[in-house]
This record gives sequence, structure tokens and C-alpha cells, in this order.
Amino acid sequence: MEFDLTKCNELLDEFARVVRNKTFNPYVGKLKCGVDLGTANIVLSVVDEQNRPIAGAMHNSTVVRDGIVVDYIGACKAVEILKCQVEQMLGVTLQTAATAIPPGIIDGNVKVIANVVEAAGFQVTNIIDEPTAAATVIGLKDGAVVDVGGGTTGISILKDGKVIYTNDEATGGTHMTLVLAGFNKSTIEEAESLKKDHFQEKDIFPVVKPVVEKMASIIKNYIDGFDVKQIYVVGGACCFSDFEKVFEKFIGIPTVKPIEPLLVTPLGIAMNSII
Repeated sequence: MEFDLTKCNELLDEFARVVRNKTFNPYVGKLKCGVDLGTANIVLSVVDEQNRPIAGAMHNSTVVRDGIVVDYIGACKAVEILKCQVEQMLGVTLQTAATAIPPGIIDGNVKVIANVVEAAGFQVTNIIDEPTAAATVIGLKDGAVVDVGGGTTGISILKDGKVIYTNDEATGGTHMTLVLAGFNKSTIEEAESLKKDHFQEKDIFPVVKPVVEKMASIIKNYIDGFDVKQIYVVGGACCFSDFEKVFEKFIGIPTVKPIEPLLVTPLGIAMNSII
């Protein structure tokens, strides 16, 4: 039976509104922040103590690749800029934040990601894996959450509200871009821009569909041996309309996608901040 995504979608719709309109919601009490250092985007999210979206900001990213920070100075500067933007909007100083990692990256890379957030002026209060952060927004207790990012496809399997398995592999939106660039004999930048053009989706998706099937094969292998009855896909790379249909057909398990899939994990990171 499909999990009810009504509450999840309401939260995401509200978070998308404040981010895109560069506005904020009134609040009382303490604020919780999350920093998502993604391959394609860096997102700063802010929620209140009841996990209601308050504010947020987003910046296109090229400083992280496959969960690894490849431009430390650039990453610090980008997070610092987002922090200043949101602080000016709210009229407060944001002091603490959680951040997230793809499942399975080595301890040294985890430390670097935390260092980036701290160099931007935050005290890091929690580090969570990305699919588990997404599961917080969905409110999932049983099932699998797949986070399809720019560089990696990660999974968390939950049972009775506890994470019992996490893993990831370096296949994501960047690989779609590479395939598209090769098909069109274009630059990476041109292919990335084309990939994000929703009006071209009918022509683009058949080209990148083999990459989606590769992601599905990764997840099918990961869930082997687990009693998973529902898969939830999130992340910017799964924004194509038929993405979840490919997953469901390939894996044979019902697959659903919340609205605003790009913003699910960033919002979940803030929800997991400790104050």
C-alpha cells in the first residue's frame, strides 16, 4: 500500500516557495539549519523546532564530485554566501547546522565535508547520510529511499523506523549529462543545460534512459534479500516525469516520487540538525 505523501508534499511545496521567492516564514523559537553539498547544487535549508520550512537558498555547484569535495575554497565560499543571504533575510545569525554525506564514503571525506560547513561559520551538530535525511521528510518507517544525486545513487532501507542498510554507487545525473553530450556531440555545459530544459524532456529522456536503468539495476542488487514493498526516489537527477516508471518496471517494486525531488534531502538535513 502506497505511503501517504500528502504531508511530505505540503512541506516541500512550502520549502520550494520560500527558496524560489527568496522570502521566509515568520517563526518563534530556535532555528535548525541544514547544508547539502551536492554535485549539482548546494542548498542551505532552515526549519523551526517543529520542522516547518522557514527559509532557504540554493547555488549551482561544481565543487563536489561523487560525494568528494574537489574545490575546498570554492565550497567554503559558496556555503558562506548562502549563509549570509539567509541571515540578512532573517535578521539573525545562524550558528549551527547539520550536513549530509552519500552512504559509504570514507571517513576522511566526511571530515572534509564537515570542515567546509564549519569554515563557512557554522558549528556542525550532526552528519547524516542523504537517503536517511530524505526519509525524514517523507516520514517513512518501512521501505527504501533512493537519493539520485548528481554524482551518486544512494539508498537507505528502513524497517520499523530504523535504518537497517545503506549503500551507494557513483552513478547519477552527471552520467546522464555525459551520455547526452556524447549523443549530441556537444559540450558538457550545453548538455547539462539541455538536460534541465523540461520542454525538451520528450527528446532527452530516451537518450538518458539507459543510465536510469543502470541506476535501477544498482538498487535492485542492493534490495536483494530485503523485504522492500515500496521505493521512494528523490534527488535532482530523478526529476524526469517517467523516471519512477522506469525504476518500477525494471525492479518490479512500486516506485513513487514526491514533488520537488531536488529539495527533499536538503530539507531533511535541516530536520536532523540538533539544537
